[in-house]
Amino acid sequence: MRHYFAPMEGLTDSVFRRLHHQFFPGLDRYYMPFLSPTIHRTLTQKEQRELPMADSVPFTAIPQILTKIPEDFLWAAQTCAERGYREVNLNAGCPSGTVVAKGKGAGLLANPDGLDRFLDAVFSASPLPISVKTRLGMTSAEEFPKLLDIFNRYPVRELIIHPRVRQQFYDGAVDMAAFRYALANSKNPVCYNGNLCTRSELVAFEQAFPQVEAVMIGRGLIGNPAMLGPAASAQMLEAFHDALLEEYLTLFGGSRNAMFRMKENWSYLICLFENGEKLGKMLRKTTDLAQYRLITARIFRELPLRDDPVPTW
Repeated sequence: MRHYFAPMEGLTDSVFRRLHHQFFPGLDRYYMPFLSPTIHRTLTQKEQRELPMADSVPFTAIPQILTKIPEDFLWAAQTCAERGYREVNLNAGCPSGTVVAKGKGAGLLANPDGLDRFLDAVFSASPLPISVKTRLGMTSAEEFPKLLDIFNRYPVRELIIHPRVRQQFYDGAVDMAAFRYALANSKNPVCYNGNLCTRSELVAFEQAFPQVEAVMIGRGLIGNPAMLGPAASAQMLEAFHDALLEEYLTLFGGSRNAMFRMKENWSYLICLFENGEKLGKMLRKTTDLAQYRLITARIFRELPLRDDPVPTW
């Protein structure tokens, strides 16, 4: 089974992807947090950093595009092709209110006829193969059969299904009956995404669905960066953490934004340590870099590691 790292805005940026691969190799693909093209159709300095030339990284990375305008999608796909990428991913699943209100992300699913027209326009002219990351619909899984019929009309490289509706965001149970329907009725390859947060959950999924060829994991790999390989020691996790921190300090030009980025990471990683609540709370509160370093050193050196995180997210 192939394993993909999900795109997570504010977490799996280019620094994180490169260092994660360096310390914990073995993933088949990293999907990039979305690129949202504007009317200016130019890459900002940040976007250029987040979309490096494909041959400059030693792993497979897939750019994700967030838009409802076919011409903007095609411009972004062409830009990705010129930077050496061999596939792009359409974001039809982001549940953010500001995204959906603009008809993008999961908002594309609210208008099936509009989605069909969009897909017809981009598949007929894209310079690259297109995979699609989607949900079951906006408010009800009953929307999904019609959406799947639409996806089936196009040569989707891979249909990555998060079996929740937009209204759920990331809460509540995933709808495995709807996922089974997709496996039985999709004309395109299907990838599963959603709630595989521990090794045991991944093993259970692989045993239940041996016919599924790929899974996409997000929060589970933030909470346990070594989830797909041998268990990491506290020393390895600390080395990974410290390398991230040092690069963010340089990238952001100071400690405030670097610590903010690292605290986002810690909101998942702390669950890998037993009795981490007290030090985790201290970590969230501190604004001092020296104190931050002391607290993280205590976490890595004093708290026992769990085999799997105990998710609180």
